[in-house]
Amino acid sequence: MTPPYPFSAVVGLAELRLALLLNAVSPAIGGVLVRGEKGTAKSTIVRALAALLPDVDVVPGCRFACDPANPDTDCPDGPHEPGAAAQRRRATLVELPVGATEDRVVGTLDLQRALADGIKAYEPGLLAAAHRGVLYVDEVNLLPDHLVDLLLDAAAMGRAHVERDGVSVKHAARFLLVGTMNPEEGEPRPQLVDRFGLVVAVTAPREAAPRAEVVRRRLAYETDPVGFAARWVDEDAVLAGRIAVARRRLPSVRLPDRELDRIATICLGYGVDGLRADIVVARTAVALAAWHDRDVVSADDVAAAARLALPHRRRRDPLDPPGTDQEKLEELLREHAADTDPEPDPPAGPDDDPDAGPSDGPPQGPAGGPPPGGPDGGPETPDRSDGHDGPPPPATGPEQTGQDEPVGQDEQPAPEQQKPSAGNQPTVAATSPYRTRALAVRGRGTGAHTGRRSPAYARRGRVVGSRLPAGRLTSLHLPATLLATARRGARTVTPADLREAVHVGREANLVLFVVDASGSMAARRRMGVVKTAVLSLLRDAYQRRDKIGMITFRGTGASTVLEPTASHEVGVLRLAELRTGGRTPLAAGLRQAARTLESERRRDPRRRPLLVVVTDGRATSGPDPLTVVPSLAAVASVVVDCESGPIRLGLARRLATALDADCVPLDALHTLGKAA
Repeated sequence: MTPPYPFSAVVGLAELRLALLLNAVSPAIGGVLVRGEKGTAKSTIVRALAALLPDVDVVPGCRFACDPANPDTDCPDGPHEPGAAAQRRRATLVELPVGATEDRVVGTLDLQRALADGIKAYEPGLLAAAHRGVLYVDEVNLLPDHLVDLLLDAAAMGRAHVERDGVSVKHAARFLLVGTMNPEEGEPRPQLVDRFGLVVAVTAPREAAPRAEVVRRRLAYETDPVGFAARWVDEDAVLAGRIAVARRRLPSVRLPDRELDRIATICLGYGVDGLRADIVVARTAVALAAWHDRDVVSADDVAAAARLALPHRRRRDPLDPPGTDQEKLEELLREHAADTDPEPDPPAGPDDDPDAGPSDGPPQGPAGGPPPGGPDGGPETPDRSDGHDGPPPPATGPEQTGQDEPVGQDEQPAPEQQKPSAGNQPTVAATSPYRTRALAVRGRGTGAHTGRRSPAYARRGRVVGSRLPAGRLTSLHLPATLLATARRGARTVTPADLREAVHVGREANLVLFVVDASGSMAARRRMGVVKTAVLSLLRDAYQRRDKIGMITFRGTGASTVLEPTASHEVGVLRLAELRTGGRTPLAAGLRQAARTLESERRRDPRRRPLLVVVTDGRATSGPDPLTVVPSLAAVASVVVDCESGPIRLGLARRLATALDADCVPLDALHTLGKAA
């Protein structure tokens, strides 16, 4: 069996390694969410962590890894007598795939055996397998929300609860939760990010030396995995020993009142909501003290804990661009720095650098040993406040710069030098978004993508009928089951009588916006109102868990400013950058929409699209837009009519009729008090 890549051999990522080690010391911190671009060793370092965790004693034969010294009283395999025989094994690393179902996560109850034979048959899920180990969720931002809620609830409560039609099972589920994600594939809800104790952002090295060292070590590992792992076994053993010692010291670490007051003051000053941040900072500070072999939490522990636990909790609006106000946090930490500590923290020793190599001397080739200290052979700072290997990236986008940004990749003149013209009007800002009326795809979908927009057959929701189970029974339709039994003239339910409930819930869709950005929109001073409407629809799509895309048309053609994605905040940035001007090639916009939807249909045929055309219906360039309508005949559409003024031609309504679409006047899109 190929050994995993050693934890100590990972180059850089000091902040991430510290966060993982602290959670290994105190899983009550709440886990780690790792944000980073592809190819930054996120998965590698998480998989390497499991080898550092102390071995666990389990009850032999127990599928739920019960501790013989303190067995779970609710264990489905119990009851277990305290002090029973023990079997020692390694802590497990369980990986949750993106396509996992709810039954695979929490476990499966066999309702057929429960109802027909009276046997409570339960097959444990991934939560049971991860008990007292590590649960690793790659691409956590792509998991359905209800699965992420299940994971976070189990991690917070330490228990998993499964209930199906009156049959209930619960068991212990305490694990170190680690999630990784690539922000390019969409941001998770801020509420979910807040449930993770620590969030660390990682990037690839921005200098040649560490990049070369990463490749050197990787090639050495691939050439000889066993030999490479053997060269790092001593360093990993030191870290594993420190974790075990810190775990034993953790209950005796004292958090003084002055440090608790400091935590509360920093959290208040940073403007976080709720009290979870205060609790997580306190737990992290205690774990830091235990990690550094101290009995009392210091102000430096609080500051380091705040840098790991607070930045991601400041994001208020879900469509705000991701990022942290690091300067604000550092200012608060300086303002509330220690001034009464009895003595400073001891300097970091060589063991504080988990990237230290096992030998002295310069870096070696692919077959040579790893270098000491940092990846370039020099000392390495273990705790970086920004989580990056290089300087922080410059602020981008209108939200960060405070000014509009032009569209396109070519350099543009500064805004004060750019003169409006008939074909290039300056950007107009949107105002505060509002709640929009509900837009949905007609009919019922398959429910392949859980969401909140259009009706679809689903595993949960309103019961609309019954059917014979196609496989394992997951939702019993009791009246239909009893009726089938009565029709046989019997009093005992048999497996042949069982009926499954048919549910109708909601699904997520692909919402493709086609926006008129021609000069007529700016000339009539409507672009600000249109941008606000589209921003409101983007917020609605975020709340309903849709994918979004955006096409604009002006001048002589159309362009896809946002390919279909789950990154709603990127859509907000593209909308803010949108410029207007030129003629109105409506047909080009519709043709581009048809091509985009066809491409998405091949990629994901089970996700139903909703086309939202924002236009006044005028076409001053290109062919008649009605000639393009047949290519969109099978697509559910909505036309938002932007026409204004005392004289209206009704061209948008004409387009809606041709598309068999709903036509919603722009001023009727705003809805207050209606259920969305």
